[in-house]
Amino acid sequence: MGTSLTPEFWERFAALLVPAVGLTCVLTAALERLAALLPRRPGRRTPSRTTPYRPERSEHGMPVHS
Repeated sequence: MGTSLTPEFWERFAALLVPAVGLTCVLTAALERLAALLPRRPGRRTPSRTTPYRPERSEHGMPVHS
């Protein structure tokens, strides 16, 4: 039993698709804005680079890797 997609189907499909896309865009923008406003965790913050990085040196003058 084959069915065809009628013009009524496409009208309803478009009537539901357009608001769904709009709602998705609005929610995405709102959640991105909220995420940007939330403070970051202290452990995830990158250290500031106000002072240049100087690796520690061992007695032999080679950098120490930890």
